[in-house]
Amino acid sequence: MALNPEQLLQMTIDAAESIKAHDLVALDLRGISLVADYFVICHGNSDTQVQSIASEVRKRAHDANVVIRGIEGVNAARWVLIDLGDVVVHIFHRDEREYYNIERLWSDAKVVEKV
Repeated sequence: MALNPEQLLQMTIDAAESIKAHDLVALDLRGISLVADYFVICHGNSDTQVQSIASEVRKRAHDANVVIRGIEGVNAARWVLIDLGDVVVHIFHRDEREYYNIERLWSDAKVVEKV
């Protein structure tokens, strides 16, 4: 059974939280962008943590038979992007998150309060 966007969002959040991702934010892009329904943004404090968060998201997507449409940046571990279709996950290294501040770029999006 395929996951709906909200279930996919919850799965992604659960995966990131299980690896202690910091400052996790989910943005609702519906009606704002055709890129995805949701962005999940978080960061790790080390390259290892960033890679571990990405690995857990990939593992849970695989376990749920979710197709990963693309993944970038895992080796550098500065900004990992995982495209799950309806949900795009951005996993930053702490320093890179402050620099890029993509929450500001998508300030029109609503922050998802309850998932």
